[in-house]
Amino acid sequence: MSHPNDPALRSFIPVDPESDFPIQNLPYGVFSTAALAAPRVGVAIGEYILDLWELEQDGRLNFGVGPGVFAGRFLNHFMSLGPKVWAATRARISELLRHDTDELRDNEALRKRALVPMKEARLHMPIMVSGYTDFYASKEHASNVGIMFRGKDNALQPNWLHMPIGYNGRASTVVVSGTKVRRPRGQLKPPGADLPIFGACRRLDFELEMGAVVGQASAMGETLTEAQAEAMIFGFVLLNDWSARDIQQWEYVPLGPFQGKAFATSISPWVVTSAALEPFRRHGPKQDPAPLSYLQQIEPNNYDIELEVGLRAASMNKPARISRTNFKYMYWSSVQQLLHHASSGCAMNIGDLLGSGTISGPEKGQRGSLLEISWNGTEPAEIASGITRTFLEDGDSLVMRGWCEGEGYRVGFGEVEGTIMPA
Repeated sequence: MSHPNDPALRSFIPVDPESDFPIQNLPYGVFSTAALAAPRVGVAIGEYILDLWELEQDGRLNFGVGPGVFAGRFLNHFMSLGPKVWAATRARISELLRHDTDELRDNEALRKRALVPMKEARLHMPIMVSGYTDFYASKEHASNVGIMFRGKDNALQPNWLHMPIGYNGRASTVVVSGTKVRRPRGQLKPPGADLPIFGACRRLDFELEMGAVVGQASAMGETLTEAQAEAMIFGFVLLNDWSARDIQQWEYVPLGPFQGKAFATSISPWVVTSAALEPFRRHGPKQDPAPLSYLQQIEPNNYDIELEVGLRAASMNKPARISRTNFKYMYWSSVQQLLHHASSGCAMNIGDLLGSGTISGPEKGQRGSLLEISWNGTEPAEIASGITRTFLEDGDSLVMRGWCEGEGYRVGFGEVEGTIMPA
């Protein structure tokens, strides 16, 4: 049997070479339709969703773990079954979709039940987020922000090169792509003012990130090895960590981000598995000084994922690209972030979400936030003819996309979109 990542594999369902969802990908999501109101788990294939609940009912997906794995509102039940079941399920789905396998291809009744046109489906939150942690792991992003606020000689704080810096965010406001985002209110201290005021954020921003989805738990008091941490990560989503820069600037000393980040975090509806991303693993940048032993990694734990951000003002017909970068630039990998998170004995849960932190590259066009693109508002960015931005305005829509380029195919994430509503 061919490996599910084999570039030569073809599905019996026609898939455009530019599609994010060839047979080599098979990302998981949760969907419903007008006819099937109860959400269930599916995988994306071309312009269709393969309904895994239908395959489970029909006995085509059965791993001896009891019924209803794919009937729930979230992927958490499936993720709890562990890496062996993940691998077996991926291999079985790939087998059923192959162009030279007749089991599903020639079963017209099952095919009609199990293949749902994506345009007819509503996509939901793919996971129940147990906890949300956001990191600050791009050296380029941290350096840019440090230069803006502290100067070039003091850009990185002394601890930054020794551990992945992070903070615990709010799982309650992680939302799926397409959810509108209301401009937050909070305490602001205008330049020159003696006292703060309470009002609508004036410096609203996005942050281009990836989110690692934790699919296995670790016990309180235990630490992890690199291999254990890598095996615990089920997959990845695109993530936009919306940021109220003015609220954050006033509140973050001495304990860090709070309300400036708590109001919304958007994720893509499709979870691309670590298994699908395996061919695109890369070693990250050289870490100097070498991390302490518990953070040292042998495997290539970064990924070559192209990332793009588009902004569409209310008066525009389509988004204009404002940034293009790559996940491979990250200084601290998702595995190192998970290792560090558990290093104190912190318990990790199924459904934990680890935001990578803003992903910026070395070039000016690779900056992953408007804070950097407009250099803290001093260099307005031209979005389209006659339209500039320093920060986001009401009615603006942000669209992020990500994909890996294979041999004649791409493994993509779809998109994460959010539109700003007035406070």
